[in-house]
Amino acid sequence: MYALVDAVSFYASAEKVFDPSIRNKPVVVLTNNDGCICAVCPIARKLGIPKFEPYFKLKWFLQKHGVVVRSSNYELYADLSERMMNIIARYSDDHYVYSIDESFLHFKNYDGVIKDWYQYGHDIRRAIWKEAKLPVGVGFGITSTLAKAANHAAKKLAGYNGVAVIDNPKNGKEILEKMAVDDVWGIGRKISKRLTMQGINTAYQLSLQPPKAIRKEFSVVTERTVSELNGISCLSWDEVKEPKQEIFSTRSFGQRITDIHTLKSALSAHGVIVGKKARQQSSTVKKLMVFASSSPHDEGQYYKQAMVYNFPVATDNSCDIAKAISLVLEDIFVEGVRFYRCGVGAIELESRAFQQPDLFMPDNSNPELMNCLDRINHRYGQGTLKLGAEGQSEVWQMKRHFLSPQYTSNWRDIPKIRC
Repeated sequence: MYALVDAVSFYASAEKVFDPSIRNKPVVVLTNNDGCICAVCPIARKLGIPKFEPYFKLKWFLQKHGVVVRSSNYELYADLSERMMNIIARYSDDHYVYSIDESFLHFKNYDGVIKDWYQYGHDIRRAIWKEAKLPVGVGFGITSTLAKAANHAAKKLAGYNGVAVIDNPKNGKEILEKMAVDDVWGIGRKISKRLTMQGINTAYQLSLQPPKAIRKEFSVVTERTVSELNGISCLSWDEVKEPKQEIFSTRSFGQRITDIHTLKSALSAHGVIVGKKARQQSSTVKKLMVFASSSPHDEGQYYKQAMVYNFPVATDNSCDIAKAISLVLEDIFVEGVRFYRCGVGAIELESRAFQQPDLFMPDNSNPELMNCLDRINHRYGQGTLKLGAEGQSEVWQMKRHFLSPQYTSNWRDIPKIRC
């Protein structure tokens, strides 16, 4: 048996954890630089507030209905996510963190141990609410795709009250008939359009298709999805955990940048993020792309990208990445341009496990130093230790006018109880 535990509107729910005064109010969370709405709590959803709509367009509507607006508090969300995942891990013998608010569970040695999966799902929900104050939905299925479908029912279909189970064809059909085909895990927008043109509108209709025919017309991935909808397990954690082929870090600025030193700080910070992500998946960077641009709405928009030479030896050392950025910085910066956005991308990655060293060049990646850097920043908060190239200025940091306190990662914001 598999399960998927998924938080309900995670960002918005996280904002309510340490602020009981807004738990019964509509809450929305904005994207970087307070641009668009990226999370809407269930109370706000009843008002018809759409996701990914620019904030300025809905500002008057939100004020009229007393909606609480928050900027994305990534430090808080990351900490609460870790707490939630630690709780979830106690309830199975194998689990995989799929995203910041989703975790798959695999019950390998639980045959005959759990008599009632519905009750077990509610036990998980109660534990997460009691210890982390986060509402979640729990879906059980005999494959990971059916667990994802059951989770969809638990959160979005009436009558399931937060927990759904697909352990036989009868309750599988009941749920899949109510699911649109584009809600099936692994079915993207383009594939769903093609399926709809063929009269396949629901997940159940998709499950009735011959897998071999689906493979011939679409792909082996879609064939596996059909098989999983029929209770045939085809996906393993190793397939789900496949490392990224490219890693990017990019963001628009809170205010425009006009000097080279601030641009270098911003690019170096993105380079550090790329290095950290590469280390997390045991990859090394062979080729880097660095870019910066003005706003597309500016007259005479400026965009420049530079391909950094191949590193002689692929590296995951943030210091090496920062040095590479310095080498191309003068080719990117142009006096008088009001830079609006920049980023760094690792566009050619190698596996550290199968890295080919250079006979004539020493390995200066210094993994012990990078591990020490990552451990300290993980324990005391991201940015506790920085490279000198990142600088101390926060002029380029994103705009967050509605930022809530970082209750669990900043000493200034730790909740105070007076009694």
